[in-house]
Amino acid sequence: MTGVTSDAVDRDATRALLAGGALTVRGRIGGASNAVLHCVVEDPSGASLPCVYKPVAGERPLWDFPDGTLAQREVAAYEVSEATGWGLVPATVLRDGPYGEGMCQLWIGPVPEDDAEDPDDDPGDSGDAADDATHDGTEGEEDEQLLALVEGDEPGPGWKAIGFADVGGGRTALLVHADDARLRRLAVLDAVLNNGDRKGGHLLLSGARLYAIDHGVTFHAEDRLRTLLWGWAGEPLPDEALDVLRGLSAALAEGAPLGTRLAELVTAAELDAVRARTAALLASGRHPAPGGEWPPIPWPPL
Repeated sequence: MTGVTSDAVDRDATRALLAGGALTVRGRIGGASNAVLHCVVEDPSGASLPCVYKPVAGERPLWDFPDGTLAQREVAAYEVSEATGWGLVPATVLRDGPYGEGMCQLWIGPVPEDDAEDPDDDPGDSGDAADDATHDGTEGEEDEQLLALVEGDEPGPGWKAIGFADVGGGRTALLVHADDARLRRLAVLDAVLNNGDRKGGHLLLSGARLYAIDHGVTFHAEDRLRTLLWGWAGEPLPDEALDVLRGLSAALAEGAPLGTRLAELVTAAELDAVRARTAALLASGRHPAPGGEWPPIPWPPL
């Protein structure tokens, strides 16, 4: 099998296959703080897709997220992404699997060799706190850069400055991200989700499409936005983003489909906070800026 994008097959069929197909574990993805399993999901007709399965049993508790699970927040992030129409998060469902309930997400990018680690190891024996494994360990395709380190104090045409990074030997370089409409959409989505861990390794390119993964540390009721996508901080939101936020505000209303679905996945306080963040973005009409009460950039950044 090769990696696929969520455009490769019908979106509803993809979700149905992820949710109801037979889930077979092929290997374990190394380097993750929580259990991340490479799997194949297949239906009786023989249709199959590569996917990621993150069982709740393999999650380590987070002190600042005492309620809910990483898996629930991953699915909630997908639901909000779908409501925007931007399709930035691969198809994601909550389902039962070999190690119990967990998140199952369409794999994006090259599929790893089977049995990268022994899938029969205890899925809970996987490291420390947060969830930080990417699907393919890369930031994108070789012919397109989303992040870079540059000399000097200015990012240059086509780039947005993030901040200075220590590159060793007492030297610093300017860390920049592309001035890219896809990344800008993601910056807006992350502001709505209150993403506390937007790293470079969570950005995946598949053809012309940008996907974002690892949304377990989202939806906190307090401001926890930590991201590499600060390049538009304080700038006016594009008209497209404002239109999307208006639609999102309506979809989040009590009794509306998205609001009803999120109420099943996050706490009432977190749902109220999503609504408040969406309203605040519309009221300001600008990209948010770091608040100063929480480290604005995740560590490690990539």
